[in-house]
Amino acid sequence: MPLFVFARLLVVFTAWLMLAMTPAPATASETEGKTEIPPLLPLKASYNASMDKGISLNGSASRTLEERDDGTWVYRTRVNSFIADIDESLILRWQDGQVIPLTYRYELSGFLIKNRKEAIDFDWESGTATGHHEGDRFSLELEDGTLDPMGYQLQLHQDIRAGKREMEYRVIDKGSYDTDQFAVIDEETLRTSKGHVATIKAEKVRDGDSKRQTLMWFAPDQEYLLVRLLQVEPDGSRYEIVIDEAEVRR
Repeated sequence: MPLFVFARLLVVFTAWLMLAMTPAPATASETEGKTEIPPLLPLKASYNASMDKGISLNGSASRTLEERDDGTWVYRTRVNSFIADIDESLILRWQDGQVIPLTYRYELSGFLIKNRKEAIDFDWESGTATGHHEGDRFSLELEDGTLDPMGYQLQLHQDIRAGKREMEYRVIDKGSYDTDQFAVIDEETLRTSKGHVATIKAEKVRDGDSKRQTLMWFAPDQEYLLVRLLQVEPDGSRYEIVIDEAEVRR
């Protein structure tokens, strides 16, 4: 796996980790007569990562989620490691449990890595998304429910918390649409440094002939905290990220 790809994997894990620490949805009895969606909270977390053959990767990541005066949210990830520095952000509306992306920005730089930038602006009134990826500009017609590389992670987590077991999203990334599919496939007890944890196991659904595998383990008893992410490459190499510490900043 190229270094920049693994660096992006660190960002994705951090994103899901942060999202898993939002408050669990209320029960039907608690929400009777109410339509308010549970608030999103500022968060921070740390992780441990390893590549094949036990190579240690040390790094730090931070994620903030803040509501602005106009009711929109700013969602941001920063990753600092010897592999790469990444700054990724999304301005969004949170409406009826759905992510409505407005502005997405991504920048990666690092040692032995080509600098990469991506930007997407969503104009829902005109039904158009415009932006650039590594200098190449694009314009796309928006589809209902279109998401961005950060927004789909939030939507995935919320859908799993809501009890869905098969999910599909249309995501704009690198100047074109992708269809990303996920499924909950099993229940499994993980042995961690903090003891045994009951989890549900999910995977990214790929074509039948794909030899790449991405697996995620969420802990329902811990507000669906993502406790482990594993990616297996076609050559058998394994890349794993495991939660170290997570804290909700109230």
